[in-house]
Amino acid sequence: MFKKRIRQRKPITYETKEESIGKVLEKVKRSSDFSSFYPVESNHCVRISYFQTLIDTNLLHQSVLPNLIEKIDSIKDLHDIKKLIPIEGIKISSDATEVGNRLHEGYAVIQLQDNLEDCALLSLGNSRLGNRETNETENEFSVIGPKTGFIEDLNTNLHLIRGGLVTTNLIFDEMEVGTRSKTKVVVAYLEGVTNPEFVQTARQRISDLDIDVLYDNTRLEQLISDHVNTPFPLYITTERVDRAIFALVQGQVAIISDKSCYVVTGPANLMDFFSSPEDFYLPWIVGTFFKLIRIIGMLFSVFSTPFYVAILTFHFEVVPKDLLGPIVYSRANVPFPPVVEVLFLELTIEFLREAGARLPTKIGQTLGIVGGIVIGQATVEAALTSNILLIIVALSALSSFTTPIYKMSNAIRILRYPFIVLAALYGGFGIYLGVILLIGHLMRLKSFGSPYMIPLFPYRKGGFSQSFTRLPFPYIHKRPSFLRPLTRKMYDPKTKQDPEEGLNTE
Repeated sequence: MFKKRIRQRKPITYETKEESIGKVLEKVKRSSDFSSFYPVESNHCVRISYFQTLIDTNLLHQSVLPNLIEKIDSIKDLHDIKKLIPIEGIKISSDATEVGNRLHEGYAVIQLQDNLEDCALLSLGNSRLGNRETNETENEFSVIGPKTGFIEDLNTNLHLIRGGLVTTNLIFDEMEVGTRSKTKVVVAYLEGVTNPEFVQTARQRISDLDIDVLYDNTRLEQLISDHVNTPFPLYITTERVDRAIFALVQGQVAIISDKSCYVVTGPANLMDFFSSPEDFYLPWIVGTFFKLIRIIGMLFSVFSTPFYVAILTFHFEVVPKDLLGPIVYSRANVPFPPVVEVLFLELTIEFLREAGARLPTKIGQTLGIVGGIVIGQATVEAALTSNILLIIVALSALSSFTTPIYKMSNAIRILRYPFIVLAALYGGFGIYLGVILLIGHLMRLKSFGSPYMIPLFPYRKGGFSQSFTRLPFPYIHKRPSFLRPLTRKMYDPKTKQDPEEGLNTE
């Protein structure tokens, strides 16, 4: 038997501390945005080095340089710098690796001429530089409820979550991903509520990653996914603060990364993708109605055009007599079989949708409306498609937009094409075969080790009603049992209690 050798990355070491820090500064000097100088030209005892593009220059010129220049003669060692400069968290270090990492995080390095083995690290980073001024949600808009969303700054996002959950049980576990990007990733959970197995699974999968650069949290979601060969999203990716807080309260894990405006929550199940925070801001009857509308819209979006192909190709006998005449009349001059007609219109809708998404907002809206009307009318007049199919495809496209999670909407868009092909080959039996294969595929999927089809499979009576409806608040005061939370009770629907009491594990 052959054993696979695992190559481990060895840390870079140097013979002496002086050479290690010197080599780090020599490497970064090759970059044009790196600056290294003496505050006082006639006195070469103190040198300051930093990246101009990463620090707050106002903080440098107002708090650091005036104090150094004024009392530079009184500086005997690096500890004197801590007393002179009014900046919190000044650290003295001799570790070359730490110095290199801190430089790229917006730190300035101060060295003394008579002690090159050590240096002082000053945090001058401008974390707000390049970030958005507003944090309104764009892809998960709701009419009723808060409009606050995440932005591309980790500290701001953690502040938003901490502000919504004022409890000592909220834990932020910070990790680092990317051998070159050194991206900060935080695993958030409620201690005493979230099952430790989910927390440990998230930590382990993130710590096992070996990549150069983590571009976005949505890429991290794919890297830690239980299954890669599926179009279905296995975790909720949200830009809404209230949805992330709701997931934490339910007993799920939230993953937040720097430079990303999306938070990944899990474990998730299939029915979570058809729930919206707006359901809980409306009366339960209205919320239940909208939730059922989304589920019906998903089914119509997937099966409407496949049924059209199957009926017109193999099962004309199921068409009512009153409807048979209009169908025959609308397709009298169409030279293509139903499957070609359907694929042509479906691809046209996809072209319009992608073009509208990539163009500027005003142009994209105009293209979607005018292009849909003009192309639809032209294809009918040219006898390339029928009027009835045009209506079905338009309703199918609208139905796919009822899904509140964009990634699930994409999966539904893709899913209808295999069903169209199966309907063209085998008719109704092909659709039936596709449904069996789809259910089998969904039953195999897992999210953080939790079944994706739960509570449908394995069946859980308590969570079944909450998956398809939004019950009144007195009936949803317990966390879902399939999340295996350490504390089931969220609140007492009859009496008022201390918010911390629901997190008591005793």
